[in-house]
Amino acid sequence: MLSAAFVRKAALGAATGLVFGYAALRAAQAVRDLRRPYPARTRESKEYAGGQRALMVTGAVRGVAAVAATAFLAADPLDRALRPLPRPLRAPAFALVLLVADAARDLGAAYVEGHLRERTYGMTHQSGRGWLADQAKALGVGAVVTTLLTALADAIVVRAPRRWPLIAIAATPPLLAFATIVAPTFVMPLFNAYEPLTGELETRIRALAARYGAGNASILRFDMSRQTTKANAFVTGVLGTERIVLADTLIDAFPADETMFVVAHELGHYVRRDPWTGIALATVLLSVTLLGADLLLRATTRRGLDTPAQGARLAFYATLLQLALVPLANAASRAIERRADRFAVTATQDAAAGARAFARLGERNLSDFDPPRWAELLFGSHPSLRSRIRDLESAATPS
Repeated sequence: MLSAAFVRKAALGAATGLVFGYAALRAAQAVRDLRRPYPARTRESKEYAGGQRALMVTGAVRGVAAVAATAFLAADPLDRALRPLPRPLRAPAFALVLLVADAARDLGAAYVEGHLRERTYGMTHQSGRGWLADQAKALGVGAVVTTLLTALADAIVVRAPRRWPLIAIAATPPLLAFATIVAPTFVMPLFNAYEPLTGELETRIRALAARYGAGNASILRFDMSRQTTKANAFVTGVLGTERIVLADTLIDAFPADETMFVVAHELGHYVRRDPWTGIALATVLLSVTLLGADLLLRATTRRGLDTPAQGARLAFYATLLQLALVPLANAASRAIERRADRFAVTATQDAAAGARAFARLGERNLSDFDPPRWAELLFGSHPSLRSRIRDLESAATPS
């Protein structure tokens, strides 16, 4: 009969092999592409979307395997190596080393899945050098945020080893609100140029927003075409920093009535204060994750969060819980998106334009209009395009 220790070692060995084997395969593909670029593919939405779903599944499996290998194989040796550092520096250094190591290991996978694949499907005209520059910026931002948050979290744990989850939960809403203010002002401009939208479209959007008491929101356009040919719009910000943001790919490729419907949808998020809803939802999910992960950590190790290595094990349990909660988070997100669709119908009185806009978005973004039900339940933060178009066509048809 196999012992528990043997099974554990075998599982960790398999996880480590999966992580590094996949990384090696993707690195080889990346090198091959740099030497002799892969040819273009046919822009077929079913094939593209099916590949995206496969990458989501493998990404989740790889993510769990990577965190497990770190938590139960690499964490203790790294912790011992960093012990000469002063106590306040150990946890941030630990997290920073892991962040950089993970980024280096998965650079090939990120290139193949985030750049090569998009390029061969005609979804981006960005050069490999431009893509790499964006990755370097993202790593720099991640390093700063990781260092600061880890230092803050470690200081809380040291002072309140039993109550730290409650303190972290209480601190989550103001931290997320702060991030929602800082990101549009300081982080997003590192990757794209944002400028005020002008002209007739801005006038129409401003008039629409003013009808709902949102006339002071910033209305911006950004050069999404730097990274992708996909089209998008979004709303961001809280506490007076709210912005309605339109991609240049949306403005340049969509008729005005379709653009106005998409903007009305985003205005619905603004008017219904969905950024605050998102902060509240994230706080609830983080509460379940932290409290559950802390209980699992204490139950399996008979210790609390007393070292950076224990922090890595906490991250493993948190990852499992987060994966379990993803369907619930996505269900809430889909409900919010449907509410914004209904708002847009009321605001524009042009459901037909909305149906055309979603059809055009799907075609441009190579979306699967009708994904498998399991995929929508597990991964869908938005309702399927087919269902949204069907609802809009029903709203456009006189009863």
